[in-house]
Amino acid sequence: MTLASGLTATRQAGAHPLARYRGEFPIFRDKIYLNTCSLGALGERTRRRVAEFLDLWQERGASAWYDVWWAALAELRRRYARVIGATPEEIALGPSISVALASVAEALDYGKRRRVVVTSLDFPTVAYQWLAKRARGIELVVVESPDEVTVPVEMIARAVDERTALVATSHVYFTSGAIQDIAAVAEAAHASGALCLIDAYQSVGQVPVDVHTSGVDFLTAGGLKWLLGGPGVVFLYAREELARRLMPGVAGWFGHRDQFAFDPRRLEFHDDARRFELGTPALAAIYAQLGGLDYIDEIGVPAIRGVAAALTEDLIARA
Repeated sequence: MTLASGLTATRQAGAHPLARYRGEFPIFRDKIYLNTCSLGALGERTRRRVAEFLDLWQERGASAWYDVWWAALAELRRRYARVIGATPEEIALGPSISVALASVAEALDYGKRRRVVVTSLDFPTVAYQWLAKRARGIELVVVESPDEVTVPVEMIARAVDERTALVATSHVYFTSGAIQDIAAVAEAAHASGALCLIDAYQSVGQVPVDVHTSGVDFLTAGGLKWLLGGPGVVFLYAREELARRLMPGVAGWFGHRDQFAFDPRRLEFHDDARRFELGTPALAAIYAQLGGLDYIDEIGVPAIRGVAAALTEDLIARA
């Protein structure tokens, strides 16, 4: 029996252990939903979490910050860290992948390394950060896919040299769904002294990720897709040594070590990844993401990956 046939058999028998979650996603009642790569389905737990935030806002106003909302931010950093095998100190919260990428782009010391390597299959936002810096002497190198499905790591490695500051590419390519070997990408970057940034928006939540094992320097993802939290909140993972050393080129009061000092003459960044945080987070999005993670944590990414792989195998078999 194949994984797919086993899944089919248990589904027909109504015994698959994950089948009970379908009822918590109202869109599944009358739709076959295949667009999580754009926007994850809304679950009842997520709706309840957002309602919890709205109730706090209504009943307590700003006073909820002091003993509830600060703690919610810390909880989200911890839970993001757990999903990708990081520590909470390596996690910064942000509003979008574009902002997370810009924070990294502005913190790098390019020096004699003026090149950034991307691929033709990456979501264009990745490349845009460095195309916008061409007037400052930054050169973007685009590694072309030979088949519009994936980019062999060997091709990426050949594009990296002593002039390369960063290799920035995807874990899962958004047009093809091909999974890149991010450990091999990190190794290729490090072999020439470059850093490695991974856009994991299409993987975290459905494909297991361990940032420490893979050796990547930066990784970013968020709630919009497979983490079931909707738009408005993402995270940036920065390897501990980099999180302490790099100086942000863009700043906000959430990145300040003494956040309530309110002194325009002094800026001292956090000594961890929080230095990359900017303005006040969208709390409704924070709560929505906590609700999405309630599902992810309970089910487990390996189990989600197993079902997704089985369904894909089943679809291929029926083609």
